[in-house]
Amino acid sequence: MRVAIIGQQDFGKATMEAFLKRGDEVAAVFCAPEKGRPDPLRLAAEAHGLKVHQFPKLTDPEALEAMRQANVQVGVMAFVTQFVPQALCDIPTFGTIQFHPSLLPLHRGASSMSWSIILGRKETGFSIFRPTDGLDEGPVILMRPVPIEDEDTMGSLYFGKIFPMGVAALVEVADKVTAGIAPAIVQYEPEAGYEGIIRDAESHINWASHVDHTYNLIRGCNPAPGAWTTLDGKKLFLFECTKRIARAFAEVKGKKIGQVVAQNGASLVIHGQGGFIEVHRVRPDGGKKIAAADAGIAVGAILGT
Repeated sequence: MRVAIIGQQDFGKATMEAFLKRGDEVAAVFCAPEKGRPDPLRLAAEAHGLKVHQFPKLTDPEALEAMRQANVQVGVMAFVTQFVPQALCDIPTFGTIQFHPSLLPLHRGASSMSWSIILGRKETGFSIFRPTDGLDEGPVILMRPVPIEDEDTMGSLYFGKIFPMGVAALVEVADKVTAGIAPAIVQYEPEAGYEGIIRDAESHINWASHVDHTYNLIRGCNPAPGAWTTLDGKKLFLFECTKRIARAFAEVKGKKIGQVVAQNGASLVIHGQGGFIEVHRVRPDGGKKIAAADAGIAVGAILGT
């Protein structure tokens, strides 16, 4: 099979290497221009001697011509942050397929896994679909469910479950597409939902929210962007944590919302509405992740101030 990979980062790299390992020909790799650290997909593609394109916009005529020149059977979109126009998707002989980490039409958008955890869902999954100019709105070829365990973070959900299954599924669907046995089903719009990217406003902890919500928010933002609170006007990001529900008034009597009520080994215990969050690792703004008890936060301190 002759394919073009459109993507970036580790997921794009793993997808490209999965096709190469089978003996498929990757005729072109399209990845976004780098703004910081080198893109693992670009580095790996160049190491394999593949043709790499980094167009500022995939709507540019040069990008469309590069896809035509690649003369591929299938375009494979694996972790794409650039807008990919329908005109480019239609160039490969059998069109283009795209990966999305949710059970479409639920959780369209770039932070789908985070929102699944934040909203307390017990199941998510991924979809392989035909991309259109609408964001994550194209007809679906394949969906696979994935359970969300109580202790899952966005990182464990993605890297431990969805990532490896998704790479294998892209190869599987590419085979079906070229064989003409991959019917695509239109998404059921009454069940659709779109959420925006998790940024500062969405990842800000409100200690007056129920600890169920706070716990889910911290997990859904771990490892990135990190759920955050403040202490003395400075940001503090919280990562690995556990929760305990308060069963009786006596457990919270005299305690304030957002108060650090105890140190438990390397962890700090924080009072939230309805119970307690025990935080194991934190990151001061501009610093590195450390054990919560090493952050210099005294028992009795009030977070969110």
